[in-house]
Order: sequence, then structure tokens, then C-alpha cells
Amino acid sequence: MKKNLASCNFIEGEMILMDKPYGWTSFGVVTQIKKWTRAKIGHAGTLDPLASGLVICCTGKLTKKLTDLLGQKKEYTGIIHLGATTPTYDLESFPTDEKDYSMITPSLLESVRKTFIGDITQFPPIHSAVKQEGKPVYELARKGKEVIMKSRVVHIEAFEITKLQLPEVHFRIVCGSGTYIRSLANDVGAALGCGAYLQALRRTAIGEYRIEDAYTIEEMSTYFGSTMQAKIIVPKVHHALGESDTI
Repeated sequence: MKKNLASCNFIEGEMILMDKPYGWTSFGVVTQIKKWTRAKIGHAGTLDPLASGLVICCTGKLTKKLTDLLGQKKEYTGIIHLGATTPTYDLESFPTDEKDYSMITPSLLESVRKTFIGDITQFPPIHSAVKQEGKPVYELARKGKEVIMKSRVVHIEAFEITKLQLPEVHFRIVCGSGTYIRSLANDVGAALGCGAYLQALRRTAIGEYRIEDAYTIEEMSTYFGSTMQAKIIVPKVHHALGESDTI
């Protein structure tokens, strides 16, 4: 059930579940709420701009709970696109290295899916917020500097194929903290031999907190009676249609 905003004391401390819109940064959501509430605020876990879904925001004294929330397991739904790869493992960069995916069958996909359940080893994308020499590696990558990524062990509790409509593979994943779904999509493509990237992603749960109980930016804007301003990031596939970077 959604929290009653009228009873909230944001200055003292509240937890607000937000449904981050596609194209917004998590920081953008936090900044917008801060403008509305004028309260100290933080969030429990960054969600990529080209993903939508649950972001937990805490204000006032409840910002102390953010560290505990970071370690909670997360649930995602999304789409893996077979037959190409991208440098960022998603649509923040152009698809390249196209390959034939006609050999992919449900049984082959099922056999590969099973190998990505439990503890697995993955490399974070070089276009990510992981730090090297004290700086996010995406900053180094954009400057053309060498980036050396270290592998990490992450836990996948559940990985379900919910719909197969080649080249799209719709999925649901429950995973531990620190898992990069972009990397998993890339690794699935490599295991299948046809390449893949993350086409769409939505975070539906963090621990016991679910997206059904989250407020949208539009709902918050209606309550506070304020307009909103944010830089919106558009996926690279839109550039082929002649569209701009921001809305």
C-alpha cells in the first residue's frame, strides 16, 4: 500500500518508494524530491538511466537506514536482445557486431539459462560507476584511458524466461546486491554464441519493498503542485530515427 503523503514529515524522516521513469538518473529523482520536500535525502541503490522502476528514497533521520537497504536482494524484469552487442551492454551505445541468431532454440536457451543460477562470476561493464584510481570507470572509458575491470562473484537466486520472441528474450531475475544485469545479458549472448545486449530493464522489488507501492514522479508532482525539470537520456537506437539526446 502506498504511503499517505499528507501524513509524512519529510524533515524528520520518511521512506518514500519511487518509480523512477525511463531516462531519468536516480540522482535526478532524488534532486527533484529534495526540491519538493526541502529535506535531507538519499537513495538506496542506483538504477541506470535506461532502466525504470523501484528506487527507495529516505529523508531526514531515516537516511541512516540506506546502508542496510543497499544489501537487499533485488528483482528485475526486462528484455535481452540477441544477435548483436554494444560497448555499454545496453542501448546507451549503438548495437554492433551483428551475428546470426537463427540457431537459437528454446532448449538451447534453457540449457544456457541454468548456468546463470546460483553464484556466478561476472565483470562489471567498463561503462559503469565502479571506481578505478578513485574515479568511476565510465569517466576513464569516455576519455579513452585503459580500464582494467576485476571480476566479482554475484548471486542469482532466480532467472526465468517469461517470453521468447526472437530476437527478444523476456526475463525475470532475482539477484543479490552488486549484480549487473547488463553484464549478465552480455554473458548470456556470449554463451549462446550470437551476442546480446540489454534492451529493457525494470526493477520491481528491493527486499520486501515492491514497485506496486511506489509513487510516480507525476503523482508526486500532482501532490506538491510543482513542475519538474530533468535531463532525459534517450537510447542510441533513437538517433537512427533522427531524434536528439535529450527531451
